[in-house]
Amino acid sequence: MRDTFVATVMELAAEDPNLHLITGDLGFGVLKPFWERFPDQFTNAGIAEQNMTSFAAGMALEGKTVFTYSIGNFPTLRALEQIRNDCAYHEANVKIVCVGGGFVYGALGMSHHATEDLAVMRALPGVTVLAPADPVEARVATRAIHAHQGTAYLRLGRGGETVIHHGSEPETVARALTIHEGDGVAILSTGAIVDEVLEARKMVASHGLRPAVLTFPTVKPIDAATIRDLAARFPLLVTVEEHNIVGGFGGAVAEVLAELRMPRARLARIGLEDQYSSVVGSQKYLRDIYGMSAPRIADRILKELG
Repeated sequence: MRDTFVATVMELAAEDPNLHLITGDLGFGVLKPFWERFPDQFTNAGIAEQNMTSFAAGMALEGKTVFTYSIGNFPTLRALEQIRNDCAYHEANVKIVCVGGGFVYGALGMSHHATEDLAVMRALPGVTVLAPADPVEARVATRAIHAHQGTAYLRLGRGGETVIHHGSEPETVARALTIHEGDGVAILSTGAIVDEVLEARKMVASHGLRPAVLTFPTVKPIDAATIRDLAARFPLLVTVEEHNIVGGFGGAVAEVLAELRMPRARLARIGLEDQYSSVVGSQKYLRDIYGMSAPRIADRILKELG
């Protein structure tokens, strides 16, 4: 996703001289082609994410469309006051980009585990929140937030994500995207955790199950119409996110379901169970430890249906 994002931003920069990219002193391996080609549209703000965000807001209020770029929690939690007061409140065209959502930087410890970002950003009025599942969704999402008027948050994986959309790319990421049709249970996911979901679907197939699978590239505003439709057609909805289950994607789905009249689908939320990760290790390892690996997802689905 990271390389796809940079390639797409370069396309956009060629089209839009008012686009400006600011990095928090990282990403040089992938950003070098950008600054070599567009030196006047690039700034390295240093390891100063709060300054970077306020600087971006000021540029945006003067007519620029500004992308801020950093890893893990640094472009969001460290600069939360500046995002709220300087960007969101003024509806500034600042696009906050996190590379390394979830446990991507798992070996670096909880300071680098971005597991509350979706909830925090979703709570800010007027902020659009996206978490694409693969490079194809990432490309469409990058173009979408560039065109969007106002503050937006884009949560990306680091790289190497499985491509799940083959052929033509989706026209929009504002609505949920169906990867597999099915019956009995629908699995809803956001972000790069979809690779575990697809593997889990294969595992439960041996038990005679055929889950539907949908990705939600946009977490806010959530595609409530699709959730209402699924709630009428499936007895069980399962949300999967590489994030705390409180306030994130599962919370957004739960909010829609809570306002529906009975009968409605039952909901099971898979993610980090309202805790910090005190364990360090690879992303794959931490997903399994905290119940988000394919085998753990499959076991949870079987348990919910059992």
